[in-house]
Order: sequence, then structure tokens, then C-alpha cells
Amino acid sequence: MTARPALWPGDPPDDDDGTGSAPRPDADDETHLRERLATVADAADAPDVVLALSRHGRRIVHSGGTAPPPEVPRPDLRYEIGSAGKTFTGLLLAQLIRRGVLTGGEPAAACLDPGRPAGPDPVTLAHLVTHTAGLPALPRDFLPRTLSAWRTNPYARYPADRVTEAFLRHRPRHRPGTRWRYSNFGVAVLGHAVAAVTATPWEDLLTAHVLRPLGLGGTALAAADPGTDATGHRKDGRGAVPAFDAGGFQAAGAVRATPLDLLGFLEAHLRPSGSPLAGALRAVRTPVIRRGPGHRHVHTVAWFRHPADGGPMYFHSGATLGQQAFLGFRPGTGTALAAVCTRRVRGGARDPFLSGAYALLAEG
Repeated sequence: MTARPALWPGDPPDDDDGTGSAPRPDADDETHLRERLATVADAADAPDVVLALSRHGRRIVHSGGTAPPPEVPRPDLRYEIGSAGKTFTGLLLAQLIRRGVLTGGEPAAACLDPGRPAGPDPVTLAHLVTHTAGLPALPRDFLPRTLSAWRTNPYARYPADRVTEAFLRHRPRHRPGTRWRYSNFGVAVLGHAVAAVTATPWEDLLTAHVLRPLGLGGTALAAADPGTDATGHRKDGRGAVPAFDAGGFQAAGAVRATPLDLLGFLEAHLRPSGSPLAGALRAVRTPVIRRGPGHRHVHTVAWFRHPADGGPMYFHSGATLGQQAFLGFRPGTGTALAAVCTRRVRGGARDPFLSGAYALLAEG
């Protein structure tokens, strides 16, 4: 694995602002896109599905599902996006670095416990956001403490103080920065460390530095009521599940948003110029880790990045017990896609919802 040692906000973007040279979709293109969106939605076989696509500023929204249409139009509901919310976390950290509030090199333990010695190889905020902190996916005692709520709301049984205590007790097997391992635990710790060192609750930080500047009024960290939030379902698509409670893992997966808010978030990444977060939006497109054979797996502080004709594509998926999401954008083709559904299928390459959404973005 090759990785850069910190987050460096001064780096220029490595591709354009997403305005692209391709023409706007004509009537035939739009008809084809609508057909493709409908195909992916049907394959998801979920009670509620919404796919919101933007190409060169022109939006197309398709909604459907196996359940009767809800009283509130599906695109107006907020959907749980699980781990895709880490893209909001990465952007927030990049913005705090751009503003000089943080450097990214702060030892996380010192942020959480100011009197604690940093040691020779401390886990930094940069390590946590890039999944190179040497932490497991979840704390060691997570399963024993949450097993009784595994089919309802396991994360709600693991509050913030447990997350930070587990981190401060943990001894990494590998030196931070040397290995990549995807970790909800690590990103959750990042949220608590940033909140502690800035003396500001995580929700307030995200609202002030990301949601409000980008005009994302349909995004929140907790459910309100059925008139506001979509209801998730079990794998059979019938049994409803409770609204997701992230417990102490807010930074790792608490975000819920309307499809149009998610599309607006992605469009800001396509066209950062003029945005109050322009520097941070460009920074989160910069590769920071290359790993695997031939270093073909590329990551930024917020996104997975894959090569594609017409320029790289950036994406992140996520899931809760009853909902799934896929977010992605391609600056070179001016395309962004936000896809959500209220059924968790299986995940991975064989998941028709995720594979279909990925293919849509790759075609863009």
C-alpha cells in the first residue's frame, strides 16, 4: 500500500469541474436514461426505490417500488444511507482542514484525552478517515453488547462513551498508516475526536460546515416521523424495521437524506467552483491511498475511485438493517447518481440494486 502521511488541502484537483465537453442529453438520450433507471429500480424489488441522476446539470428522477405509493412522495422522504454517510464525514474533515481548524495530523487519543501521551506512532485523524488506523471493523466487544438487538437496532446499544473507551484501550497490531482495513469503528472514533478537540457536537459541526453551506435542508442524523422518513424493510421486503439509530457511530453512518439533497451533494462535487466548500470538494477527489496488486484500488479521504472511460468515477455505498444507498459521480462526464431503496438485499457484486446503480454510473 502507498499512502500519503497526512491530509494536504493545498493539492489541486486531478480532473475537471464536471462541466465536461459532452453535450446535454437529447430526447433519445433522456428516454434511454429513464428506461435504465426504471430497470435498476425494478431489479431492486424493494418497497420504495428512488434513483436521482444528474447529467450536465439536467436532473432525472425515477421513483417506484413494490409497495403502494406513500402519502408523501417518495423523493420527498429521507432515506438512511448507512456507510455512504462517510462521504459527508470526509468532506467535513477536509473543510475543517481548509479553514485551519485542524491539520489532520492530530493524535486521536490526545483529542479524546488531552492528558494522554501521544506515543511514537499515534493514530491520527488522517489514519481514521482513510481506514489505516489499524482498527477492526467494529470494537471487540461490540457483538456481545449488541447481540440481543441484532435484528432491530444493534448500534443503539453501543453509545459514544463505549466507542471512545474501546479505542483508548485498543492496541493496534500494525503501525498506523501501513495497512488498509475498512472500519466503522475508526470513522466513529474520528467523529468523537473531532467533536472533542473543537468542543462542538458532531451534528452541529456537520450542519455548520457542510449541510448549511450546501443548502441541504433535507438531511439529518436522526429520524423524525413516517411523514418525513422512509421506512426500511427486512430482506423479504415485507417486514418493517425500526428507524436506524447509530448510537455512538454517528460519523460512520447516521446520515439520512432526501434523494434530491443527495443529488445536490453530489453535484457540488461535480462543480466545486463557486461553492463555499470549493477547496474541500476538490480535496476529497485527490487520491491518498493506492493498494492491492498494481495499486489498482484507489481511495480518497471520502470516496472509492475506479478508472473508467472519460475519467474516474467516485462512489460509496451504504446500508442499514432495512435500507440501502449508492452515491457516485464522474467529473469527466458531468454525471452524478443517488440511489436509495427500502430493503437491504445482500450487498456485494451480486446485489442487483448496487450492481445496477454502479453500472448506471459507469455508463455515464
